[in-house]
Parts: sequence; C-alpha cells; structure tokens
Amino acid sequence: MTTPRSTYRGRFAPSPTGPLHFGSLVAAAGSFLDAKARDGEWHLRMEDVDAPRCSMAAATEILRALEAFGFAWDGEVIWQSRRTDIYAAALDQLKAAGRVFPCACTRRELADSAIAPDGAAIYPGTCRDGLPAGRGARAWRVRVKDACITFEDAIQGRIVSDLAREAGDFILFRADGVFAYQLAVVVDDAEAGITHVVRGADLLTSTSRQIFLQHCLGVSTPSYAHLPVVINAAGEKLSKQTHAVPVDISRPVPMLFAALEFLGQRPPQELSGASVHELMAWATAHWQLDQVVRGPALPGGQNPAG
Repeated sequence: MTTPRSTYRGRFAPSPTGPLHFGSLVAAAGSFLDAKARDGEWHLRMEDVDAPRCSMAAATEILRALEAFGFAWDGEVIWQSRRTDIYAAALDQLKAAGRVFPCACTRRELADSAIAPDGAAIYPGTCRDGLPAGRGARAWRVRVKDACITFEDAIQGRIVSDLAREAGDFILFRADGVFAYQLAVVVDDAEAGITHVVRGADLLTSTSRQIFLQHCLGVSTPSYAHLPVVINAAGEKLSKQTHAVPVDISRPVPMLFAALEFLGQRPPQELSGASVHELMAWATAHWQLDQVVRGPALPGGQNPAG
C-alpha cells in the first residue's frame, strides 16, 4: 500500500553559488514554516543546473547551515545537475507540440532590444518564423505570442503580466548547452508534486513565465507567495555579488530570531536565549503568513547576530 502524498508540498531551492546569507535564511524560514505550520512536507532542491556558476563546496556549506538552523527536509535532496535527461524530454515535448523554435541570435545582436523589468533583453522575434539564411541554431525559445498571465500571490496580491511585452519569446535551452532556469524549475516542481511555492520577490517576474510553461506542458500550477527580499543599506539585494555576509552557524538563534522578525512574526524576547529547536517549535506553532509585510523588498541586517 502506498502512502498518500501530503496535501501541502513546499520546497526551498537555493543555487549553490555561495554560502547561505541572511536573505537566503529568510526565504528558507518562510517556506519551511508555511509548510510545517500546515502539516505539510518541505523539500530541498539544489538548483545547480548552471554548473559553471555552482560548486559542491557551496552546496555542502548550505546543507550544513540549514541543519544548524533546525531545518529538516523531507526526502532526499534533489540536484538539478543530475536531471538533464528529464529537462531534455520536456523540451522534446514542447518541440513536438510546436511550442518552441530554434534561435540563431547572439547577445550582441540583441543588445539594442528593449529591456524587461528583470533586466533581460526582450526578444524581438528575429527567428520566430525561421532561421536566417546560413545561420544555425544556438538556443531554443518558447513561443509566447500574446499570452497574458494573471495569478493571485498570497503576499503581493494580484499580479498581471503581459509576457509578449515584458519578456518576449524567452530561452529554454541556452547557447552554451545549459537548460534554462525557467524550464528546470517547472519540470522539477511538477515532478515533485509541489503545491505551494514560498520564495523571494526577486523571482516574482519569473513566475508568469513559469505559469506559462506549466500551461504549455500540461502540468499543475502551485500556489505562490513571494516574500519581500532583504536589501542592504545601498538598496541592493543580499547576494554573493553584493558581498552578503554568510550566516554564523555557531550562533544560529540570534539570526533566526531576526529572520522571524523580518517576516513579521513576533517571537517573545525570552526565546532569544532558547535553543534553536525551541525557537523553531514556537515559530511553527505561531506562523502567520498574513503578518509578512507586503512589498518587494525591505532593509535587513546582514549580520543580526552581531
């Protein structure tokens, strides 16, 4: 007899390009607590499909940090780098359905294109009706046409996206032979039966593209909740590029306490001296998603533990 799947299946999916920092901790805490507060499952996926940017050392450091902060995931860790055959099968499905087309354009040729809200070039449709004479395929793009995607985000509210105007025909398979993030995420979430995605608002612009791909592939669309992103004093998202300070796993409670406060939760001050497991137990029992501040970004300390 098989065990039925939980009605709530969430996930945390870091890219192992560097150590866990405070912004990553906030995203992990939000997704974990929303799952566990509803007796759901919380799965862990390493988004290392872009192998040149990722490292096993960073992945190992992230896993060690998550354990130190009291996060326990369900099942085995999923590694995107080991799933390229599955992504290839999904791309073949889209090819058979006429949903994608080969593209010969280089970055230099697209340099004068309009810029999307996330900073990417909006594809002008150069190869949509066929490759130019004498040119070979460098990448594969999905046909967006006049798609308009609308969804209700549990934190950010109603989101409406005109994909043709905001993204154009976006890439699914890159010129360097790497499957694009958008395709990998959709395939992974569908196969894992993910029902709820709680993540940072820096990925809000990706969500409409992912929902569009879900429709193309005939898979379910999860519920989405996008947490405000932690920014530094310069207004930059905490990241490896902005020199975000790694979390201190030797003193996890002060930083976890700060992450809960950032998420609008109100842990009692006496828990500042508790164990990480006691603090996590309180947070799970008292988690309220509707207390998370609505907005794309909020300032937060890189090292709340001092």
